[in-house]
Amino acid sequence: MNYELLCNKVISIVRLTGNFIRKEAMQFDANKIEYKGLNDMVSYVDKTAEQKLVQNLEKLIPDVGFLTEEKTINREGKTYKWIIDPLDGTTNFIHGLPTYAISVALYEDDKAVLGVVYELNRGEMFYSYKGGPAFMNKKEIQVSVNPDLKSSLLATGFPYYQFDKQDQYLQLLSEMMQKTHGLRRMGSAATDLIYVACGRFDAFFEYNLQPWDFAGGCFIVQQAGGEVYNFSGGDDFFNTREIVATNGKLSAELIEAIKRHFA
Repeated sequence: MNYELLCNKVISIVRLTGNFIRKEAMQFDANKIEYKGLNDMVSYVDKTAEQKLVQNLEKLIPDVGFLTEEKTINREGKTYKWIIDPLDGTTNFIHGLPTYAISVALYEDDKAVLGVVYELNRGEMFYSYKGGPAFMNKKEIQVSVNPDLKSSLLATGFPYYQFDKQDQYLQLLSEMMQKTHGLRRMGSAATDLIYVACGRFDAFFEYNLQPWDFAGGCFIVQQAGGEVYNFSGGDDFFNTREIVATNGKLSAELIEAIKRHFA
């Protein structure tokens, strides 16, 4: 498998889909939204974008599997699986806020080998592939070099369902507000992760995420020299759906703080 060539093809597909989303953003009717669950919205833009991605990605690898947010198609593959979020940051999109992205990852035998995240409003295409570095618009990127929490800017997300851990989370946020340069909540986990990869954020943490939210971004962070863990400091973040992505220098300090609140 030529991962670099494949990545270039995926970038073209993602860019084409991004053009569709941009066009719809200019004329979007918020009355056309649907609810999948509590505070969990979807629109025809999400669904159509996913259909476009699936139709084109399906042509690249025979017998490939898919894991998709809008369930356009979900199936197991023999070796490979695409994990797709056609519009990460749907709530932002619906409200006209400029932070949302397309996220695509390819897994081979349950290991990530390719990731593409396209932040549409800034026109920034982040990507990497097995054996290669991480890039943003053809420029190589790396995580930050800030050595500790007190010199760092962090990103996080707020749960919009399953509020049973809300008190612990608020206590953790309170601690981080006092010990860092600040916290940012962009509303798109895929965007948070690529901003860690290029050094804009020094770390990102969130729980209750889905694989399509983080599959592409986590791989790009790792390829850019960063580290990704779950809240316990283990590497099984895919199944726990807890993400701690850092520049590698903050990992121990941040995970220690998280453990104090999430025993």
